[in-house]
Amino acid sequence: MAETLVATPRTGKFNKNHARRVRVEGKIPAVVYGAGQEPVAVTVDPKAVTRILYSETGHNTIFDLNVENSPVIKAMIVDWQNEPIKGKLLHIDIKRIAMDKPMRVSVPIQLIGIPTGVKNQGGILDHVLREVEVECLPANIPSHLDVDVTGLSIHGAIHVSDLPHSGNLKFLADENATVAHVTAVKADSTTEPAPAATEPEVAKKGKPEEKK
Repeated sequence: MAETLVATPRTGKFNKNHARRVRVEGKIPAVVYGAGQEPVAVTVDPKAVTRILYSETGHNTIFDLNVENSPVIKAMIVDWQNEPIKGKLLHIDIKRIAMDKPMRVSVPIQLIGIPTGVKNQGGILDHVLREVEVECLPANIPSHLDVDVTGLSIHGAIHVSDLPHSGNLKFLADENATVAHVTAVKADSTTEPAPAATEPEVAKKGKPEEKK
């Protein structure tokens, strides 16, 4: 079942004081735009937004947006701002989605398994590309792409061309871009051992410093 986000239109002057009042009321300000329509300023429940952002599909989640006095539409969260210290949501941007039109999204890449180059050859796995941009219909957006790296030996690499391809996805990144590779551990030849102390440290005499 699709997630539903209820939104209430905002009116008045959209300044910092207005946004502060919205947050005091337990809501957060948001803007709905896209699909060739005028942007609409709304307020939404931060708990519902957090539930969407932390779902399996994350920010690529397509949900039902119910703006009061308007038809329910498909939408996606495309940007959000958090308070830097406490991490509370401050504002989100919501885009109207046309389910019959391709869109560009970034999909997370998950590495599965332990490479033989790490397990048996003492190498280190370096995950270089953690997201890849693709183009597809909204209904075909994957939550993530799994890549099995167990057969990756030392100096071996996984490229975008090795990711699971299908007719539903068009990869926009360079097919030769490195997703992950196993590197050898190099000894640091520039590090010299510290010289041995020529004289023992002399203990200071006198009473211990009193705690103030």
